[in-house]
Amino acid sequence: QYFSVACFTGTPGVGKTTLGLKYVNVGDLAREGKGYFGQLYDGYDEEYDCPILDEDRLENQMSEGGVIVDYHGCDFFPERWFHIVFVLKTDNSILYKRLENRGYNEKKLKDNVQCEIFQVLHEEALASYKEEIVHQLPSNKPEDLEDNITQILKWIEQWVKDHGS
Repeated sequence: QYFSVACFTGTPGVGKTTLGLKYVNVGDLAREGKGYFGQLYDGYDEEYDCPILDEDRLENQMSEGGVIVDYHGCDFFPERWFHIVFVLKTDNSILYKRLENRGYNEKKLKDNVQCEIFQVLHEEALASYKEEIVHQLPSNKPEDLEDNITQILKWIEQWVKDHGS
C-alpha cells in the first residue's frame, strides 16, 4: 500500500518549496509542532541549526496518506510510500548564493553545497527507490520552475488516469 504519491527532495535551497504545490514540508511541521508531523523531532542539532527528525514517529503519522512529501533527504522513507521521487538540482554557485541569503552559518553552507556537488541526495534516491521512479529536475532559474511544474502536473494527470483516482 502506498501512503503518498510523490516525494520532493534535494539539498536545502534548490527550490522545493518554490514549486508551490500542495504538499507537506516535513521539516517545517516537525519544527513547528503542527499537523501530521507535529511531534516528529527528536532533539535539535545546534551545529546545523535544525531539528532532528524521528523517523519512527514519522512512519506512524503517514498512515492517512495522500500527501506530497518535501524533505532534504529521502533514503529513510520506505519505498512503498511513493509512486515517484523528484530530486531538484541547482548549480552550485546559484545554490551558494541562495543559502548565503538565508543566513546559513559557514559550516552548514559548505556542507550543503558539497552535498549538491557530489549529488548525494540523487544518489540516495537512486539507492533507495526503483530507478524508474526517480527523476532529477533542474532548478536554477524561473523558467525551470515553470517547466518543472508543467512536467509534474503532466505526471500527476497520467498517474490519476492510470490509477482511476
